[in-house]
Amino acid sequence: MITLDHAYLLGGLMFAAFAVLSALDPDNPKRWGNAAFWGLLAVSFLFGTTIAQFSKAYVVLGAPAGDVANGGLVLALVALAGTGRIGRSHPPTTSHEERVVRAERRGDKLFLPALIIPATALVGTLAIQYFKVGAGLIDPKQVTLICLALGVVIALVASMAWLRPPLLAPLQEGRRLIDAVGWAAVLPQMLASLGAVFLLAKVGDAVGAAATSFLPLDTPFLAVAAYAIGMAVFTVIMGNAFAAFPVMTAAIGLPLVVHRFGGDPAIMGAIGMLSGFCGTLMTPMAANFNVVPATLLDLPDRNSPLNGVIRAQIPTALPLLAANILLMAFLVYRF
Repeated sequence: MITLDHAYLLGGLMFAAFAVLSALDPDNPKRWGNAAFWGLLAVSFLFGTTIAQFSKAYVVLGAPAGDVANGGLVLALVALAGTGRIGRSHPPTTSHEERVVRAERRGDKLFLPALIIPATALVGTLAIQYFKVGAGLIDPKQVTLICLALGVVIALVASMAWLRPPLLAPLQEGRRLIDAVGWAAVLPQMLASLGAVFLLAKVGDAVGAAATSFLPLDTPFLAVAAYAIGMAVFTVIMGNAFAAFPVMTAAIGLPLVVHRFGGDPAIMGAIGMLSGFCGTLMTPMAANFNVVPATLLDLPDRNSPLNGVIRAQIPTALPLLAANILLMAFLVYRF
């Protein structure tokens, strides 16, 4: 059976390849920093669970040794990024002129491989969950993520068969892109971990106590509005809706929307995440969405707090947040 571990294996092998290619790149003055960063990330993907399980019987600094080891790995990633040890690479792939010629020859058909990925995830999820096609081959608990990984593999095979690039071209182009994004590539995982830490530290309870003390949350609509707006505001502060979700759900979502007023938790969670994404559109803390694109596009105001990407997204984010509040208020108490 294909499980999520196989998807992690695929990602780990990719990062390991990036690390090896970085180490072998003499034209990048920061090649060893890049190699160390992507190599440590590969170790996390490939052996993180094994490290944690292997050393459960040992205690270091008052915690399981495996947790300390994985935590040290994360701190090493932060140290490499924070000290500027990683940089952009320029691997020898196709030239700009060659890309222009090929793009003009194939036109919009070049987007077809990219569309294979979401199509595979959608069709695979629906086929397995609702029609039980191939249900015994894929872990039913992680169908969407596994189908997404399968879509990447299928798209890669299709692209290689159609475009016939050099064998290492996908890895070299992937390395060029990931080096351009840099440390921000792992920012969502870091911020999601921060949300879990906040949950364990009972930050949600403190926020909930403050909200109920100072806000009149005595009606179902006000509870929904506070939850949705709180998701957006916390996402602006933390940079990721996945980090804001456990805090605001523990603070307002579960105690008020679900338990006090009887709202549906699935609907609340789904629309709540959409509300958090509205905050993502309005914050430079979401570096992988708002800062990296501005840098890659060389926007003239890319270093300002509200760069052109964020300013262009705010007129969409605010009406969308209002629509999410109304949608949640209409749906969450009716199912």
